[in-house]
Amino acid sequence: MSRPSDTHSIEQTHPASDCDVAYVGYRQSGQAIVEKRPGQERLTPERSLALVNHSPSGFEWGYGGSGPAQLALALLLDYTGAEAFALDHYQAFKTEVVSQLGCAGSDEYWRLTSSEIDAALRETTAEPVAPTI
Repeated sequence: MSRPSDTHSIEQTHPASDCDVAYVGYRQSGQAIVEKRPGQERLTPERSLALVNHSPSGFEWGYGGSGPAQLALALLLDYTGAEAFALDHYQAFKTEVVSQLGCAGSDEYWRLTSSEIDAALRETTAEPVAPTI
């Protein structure tokens, strides 16, 4: 996906052709793993850590701490490609979405689709979100 200017809205930063994107989180040997699908590309904290260092030890979810904040920022950066947008909205996204994700046991996982992200952003931002087709 091309990197739009940071002043664009979600409608402009996330084209409808990417509507089949999903993020999946699970634990492997006690480590929190997040993958972008299709393709099973691992999401890492490096890009988000360069902007805000909440959790150098990595991602977490299911509560409102520093690991979930790092994950929320990384998800919005990856999903939108827009640093300014991600920085403006990741705390609300953490509260409304990432803190609610559950993964209690090693056999459990969570899945977050593009339509779920779009719906959450519609609720937490005043910016327009492109409808998924």
